[in-house]
Amino acid sequence: MTDTRPTPVIAGVLLAAGGGRRLGGRPKALLEHRGRPLVEHAVRTLREGGCGPVHVVLGASAAEVRARADLSGCVVTVNPLWEEGMGSSLRAGLGALAGTDADAALVLLVDQPGIGAEAVARVGSAYRTRTALAAASYGGERGHPVLFGAHRWADISAGAVGDQGARAYLRAHRDAITLVECSDVAQAYDIDTAEDLARLE
Repeated sequence: MTDTRPTPVIAGVLLAAGGGRRLGGRPKALLEHRGRPLVEHAVRTLREGGCGPVHVVLGASAAEVRARADLSGCVVTVNPLWEEGMGSSLRAGLGALAGTDADAALVLLVDQPGIGAEAVARVGSAYRTRTALAAASYGGERGHPVLFGAHRWADISAGAVGDQGARAYLRAHRDAITLVECSDVAQAYDIDTAEDLARLE
């Protein structure tokens, strides 16, 4: 059974709280790519991929990110527990959506600039109901972005600890995941180390 609403509300959730520990403490949100902070590129990717509203979870150097990056039109949540890892930021992002009219959350990581709007749109198009569970796939390997229907948020948040994010939940529910192949339109590399900075333009 599909939802009766003709156009589902798929909120973008951008996890951009990381402190770039392996990058000498440079917050990932502010790494420059094509002349602008990485967080701006990721916000645009979500919007152009059909997500709205867009929620951004900040953590490391949050005040500086807000001052230097154009996040107009975004709902910004600051995660005070960002040093605990991605799980706390995922909880913060999904928590900010609670009580809204969003049918699903599409989660993107700020440090994956090789993932563009086309991959976001493909994963978003896998939405059918508020129990939806979908993820981009790269050569058959699950990756980001990931789509979580609203009915799953509470359980995902309950298990989101440390740097695991939703990994344990996705493992436990692997049979319910719709994998959406995106390797022809996106590259799922991370900007984690100094060597990875060469991928930024």
